[in-house]
Amino acid sequence: MTRVFIIDDHEMYLEGLSLLLAKQSTIQVTGACQTATDLLEQLPQLSAEDILLLDVNLPDMEEDVLLKEIRKTRPQQKILYLTLMRGTRYVHKLSKFQIQGYILKNASVDELVNAIETVNGGGTYFSKEIDIMGSETFRNTLTIEDRKVDEILSKREIEVLRLVCKEFSNAEIAQQLFLSISTIETHRKNLIAKLGVQNTVGLVKFALRNNLID
Repeated sequence: MTRVFIIDDHEMYLEGLSLLLAKQSTIQVTGACQTATDLLEQLPQLSAEDILLLDVNLPDMEEDVLLKEIRKTRPQQKILYLTLMRGTRYVHKLSKFQIQGYILKNASVDELVNAIETVNGGGTYFSKEIDIMGSETFRNTLTIEDRKVDEILSKREIEVLRLVCKEFSNAEIAQQLFLSISTIETHRKNLIAKLGVQNTVGLVKFALRNNLID
């Protein structure tokens, strides 16, 4: 029996996925939580055999920080990431933490079960829509459906993005949002990493393409 522990901050998705996987004869859902903090608290009690089915974008902790903490406690823990992002920048960013897989949230049930079983068997699984062997250009891109933008970016990140696109400086954005300049700098870096772009021009193109600015 393949053991799975699910982490996702969207309650309805979490409950639906738990019920869906519980119906599979080869899978046992051992538990679930909605935040990185909860996961780290429960991790010492989880079985080493549990596969972490982990949302790539949790609100309370950056993904690389969370992975570092997981690896401190469980260096060999198997991790299969759930994501809405089709670009591969995140794959390459996270691969240094020895993740076992990366699958889109809109994958079919059969594909998800196949991914889980593959990881359980000691293999790796990357969604067929993520071409990790593709060109360097593709490797540094991110594409998401327009209606999913608010699930990828926080409200604050969208605010910062819009102000960046209006050519405000970090200091000016910090003043408008009543935040520190260093916080704005962090938001900029996170936006570039999440959206798979190289610079401010890439951020503007993304915002235009997704109707975030006029």
